[in-house]
Amino acid sequence: MKTSAIGPVAGHEGVPLVEATGIAKRYGPTVALQDGRLTVRAGESHALVGRNGAGKSTLVTILTGLQAPDAGTVLFDGEPAPPLADRDAWRRKVACVYQRPTVVPELSVAENLFINRQPQGRGGFISWRRLKAEAAQVLDTWDVHVDPDARTADLKVEDRQMVEIARALSFGARFIVLDEPTAQLDNREIERLFTRMRALQDSGVTFLFISHHLQEVYEVCQTVTVLRDARWITTAPVAELPRAALVEAMAGEAITESKARTKPDVPADAPVLLDVRGLTSTSYENVDLTVRRGEVVGLAGSSGSGKINLAESFAGLHTPTAGTALLDGEPLPFGDVPAALRAGVGCVPRDRHGEGLVYGMSIGDNATMSVLSSLGRYGFVGPDRKRAFADGLITRLDIHAEGPDQPVSDLSGGNAQKVVMARALASDPRLLVLINPTAGVDVKSKESLLARVDHARDDGTAVLVVSDELDDLRRCDRVLVLFHGRVVAEHAAGWHDHELIASVEGVGHTGPARGAGLSHVPLRGAGATSPHRPAATSQGEHHG
Repeated sequence: MKTSAIGPVAGHEGVPLVEATGIAKRYGPTVALQDGRLTVRAGESHALVGRNGAGKSTLVTILTGLQAPDAGTVLFDGEPAPPLADRDAWRRKVACVYQRPTVVPELSVAENLFINRQPQGRGGFISWRRLKAEAAQVLDTWDVHVDPDARTADLKVEDRQMVEIARALSFGARFIVLDEPTAQLDNREIERLFTRMRALQDSGVTFLFISHHLQEVYEVCQTVTVLRDARWITTAPVAELPRAALVEAMAGEAITESKARTKPDVPADAPVLLDVRGLTSTSYENVDLTVRRGEVVGLAGSSGSGKINLAESFAGLHTPTAGTALLDGEPLPFGDVPAALRAGVGCVPRDRHGEGLVYGMSIGDNATMSVLSSLGRYGFVGPDRKRAFADGLITRLDIHAEGPDQPVSDLSGGNAQKVVMARALASDPRLLVLINPTAGVDVKSKESLLARVDHARDDGTAVLVVSDELDDLRRCDRVLVLFHGRVVAEHAAGWHDHELIASVEGVGHTGPARGAGLSHVPLRGAGATSPHRPAATSQGEHHG
């Protein structure tokens, strides 16, 4: 790799490149981070791991100058971080390459590299010749083998990421945050990315590597910091931290008993309502599963494991390329949501804002839109009958509202999610598919929604729960874990947090080769609160 005037700059010997201590951040009553710590040495790849809600994103926004902490300090090379308003100074310090690209797809590589700072020629106009030449120099300096004239949208994901890294380095930044960089890469692309990262490290570039796939931490990072419940837990050399200890640090659980089951086991002779054999698509492969009458089965896995697309297939949102799925002995109509509804499938989609609710309509309209054909004939539905049916759903789901005519946009997050659940239950489905059913709701609403899962089980409904929330999955009779599109583990009720998280993170199995578009997001939830932590120095911290 070549060096030049725009190449890396050596840090001060013995001084951490980046040091954050005592970082705290609140959003109203919500504590996003209360003890954030990070010490990154120049030239290393430092992993930042933790379950959703651990505080990783908040810490990154502070490290990149997008917001100020309520308390704590951030130092670069021993010097205080620049003022938030001095964006040029921040660009010279740090940059973040996000999972979603920040390049402008319709512009060329050269234009993206120098956007808002294009070299000018006579008369103040852009000098396209200089733009192309300087872009070529940047790309050559950092061994990014793409054409400066190429349209960025036509690049492969890995090349687009390298363009973003090169753009950051061209400002003088030598601390690069990689946020889930492998999410859209296949196995070979990941290896090439890691090779490029190692080469950049040799030239003095430092990485903060955020990944929920723990195998990657061990492949490419020298040091790892764990956050949990908005607090720093430990920092240690990767080579000295066994995977079991890392999972334990993330889960906050030693070997303890899980919550006791309060529901009886599903009878072994209960009839199978959902029978899936060899189901395959671009995001999952050769999936076999069954759900019996009155059984609740959970699907766990990373966000790219295929679990959501699999569940959405049962609700008619996708069409698999191979395999079969029978609901009570009849083939499920893939790729046809109304047909799936008529076949007896009720669904709570993953995003109530974009997929679950029509905000310009009332509570009653939203709750009953899936059953209008049963409330009237020839497309005519009497308002009194619809209102009475909606009133029954409001009572059944304990929706706190003035009545069915109230706009759904007036509701809190928990009550809005109850409306989505009400619509899913309105048709008395034989199969209830719940995708992230308690996402973004308060504790009381969460318990109310999970109680509906218990009621559906008692009514003999087959329930499929897809969630990253441990508390959601604890309501299940068993949990299947998907890893890179395959079912790799099954956990009976009574599992320990660390066991499930280990399966989701790929600890103990390698899984198949990755497919494009796969990302890795861990489970989240209350978990146990064991004080056990991996061994550390007197300050609880190791530095590689």
